[in-house]
Amino acid sequence: MNSQSRSHCRTLRRGESGYEDARRGAMWNARVPDRFPAVIAQARDVYDVIAAVRLAKREVLRVGVVSGGHSWSGNHLREGGLLLDVSRLNDLTIDRDAMRATTGPGRKGHELAGMLAKQKLFFPAGHCRGVAVGGYLLQGGYGWHSRELGPACMSVVGLDIVTADGRLVHASADENADLYWAARGSGPGFFGIVTRFHLQLYPRPQVIGMGVQTYGREMFDDVFRWLHEVGSEVPRSIELQALMSRDAPRVRGAGLLVVAPIFAESYRQAWHELAFFRKNPLRKKAKLSIPFLPCGINFMYRGVGQHYPANHRYAVDNMWTRAAIEDLLPGLNRVADTLPPAPSHMLWMNWSPPTQRPDMAYSVEDNTYLALYSVWQNAAEDEQFASWPVDCLRPMQELSSGCQLADENLGQRPQRFVTEENLSRLDELRAKYDPERKFYSWMGRPQ
Repeated sequence: MNSQSRSHCRTLRRGESGYEDARRGAMWNARVPDRFPAVIAQARDVYDVIAAVRLAKREVLRVGVVSGGHSWSGNHLREGGLLLDVSRLNDLTIDRDAMRATTGPGRKGHELAGMLAKQKLFFPAGHCRGVAVGGYLLQGGYGWHSRELGPACMSVVGLDIVTADGRLVHASADENADLYWAARGSGPGFFGIVTRFHLQLYPRPQVIGMGVQTYGREMFDDVFRWLHEVGSEVPRSIELQALMSRDAPRVRGAGLLVVAPIFAESYRQAWHELAFFRKNPLRKKAKLSIPFLPCGINFMYRGVGQHYPANHRYAVDNMWTRAAIEDLLPGLNRVADTLPPAPSHMLWMNWSPPTQRPDMAYSVEDNTYLALYSVWQNAAEDEQFASWPVDCLRPMQELSSGCQLADENLGQRPQRFVTEENLSRLDELRAKYDPERKFYSWMGRPQ
């Protein structure tokens, strides 16, 4: 049976009933760009995906792909093309004996984590509830326990991909290895549609918990100096982060919530590896100090979710850096002095990557990650809040070593997101697999 006879793909054309709901539904960010695809195709299986690609070819439409819609910038939402929604491809299989799973791109990361936990298994799913694995894995995947396990794309062992000519192929280290290389880190610029990911699984950590400290505005410089100083020494079981906002616990005004999530094999290991956190010389000046709070992954998801509420408008930008702290402080203080009301915030994340990674498109990361999230509800306040992330990070550009695609804002502020060598190779592979440029590339680059 051919794919067309099997297809039941729903298509909505601009102007038809249901089109606008589908267009807005493809964006989690309530600030939906004024970009209108000619056709929206809602696939339910791989046959629908193939049919949609063939439709785009017949009608000479370029293709954008959405699996969960959490792209802040809406890279998938383009003017005049075909938007292929694969969020309904969410089937999941788990093979505990082989330590493998397969999942469609529409499966939510927190759902994957919960189903694995029931079998005492683990995968470095994303930090936010509701994020589908499709875009998350393609752009790299900075998730729970990723300092130890690596970005989640490193745990992708294979992919089923529909190419620009409508073929379904498998990509792995041993088969279509160039597509496998490109899929791990190219993000929204990938020139194919992943219909299934094949994942390496891990034993679930026995102990999950965190240390917590909060500080007032007067302590910001000292806290950032401490974070910078200890960053390279933090055990890889710990994700040391600082979140600047106006709702840090027990702090009035701008405050810093410093958290140290840990994934360990015993309470003894957790207590030992959090020693640096307890010995922080600033701790006596903290407004709140919890040396270790045992909790589960659901507790962590709830905590993160407080800063990313649904039905809000978002503007986001980010940068990697290895700059000296004294060079960073003027920019960090500018962020603090202009910080919008909560839930807007800035994230400082200690990453300190290892010196070697597998050969893959993913290739830009650094010691520290800074991301700014402007969050508001009223469209009338767009002019007031939408430019805050860019206005703060643009003066810090000379301190940046690039950005990560999860929080990209390439349409407004183009940045380096893979090495120049890898970008050249991606362009060569695009010419090979998508010579007619059917798939949209990254915003901010010639299409």
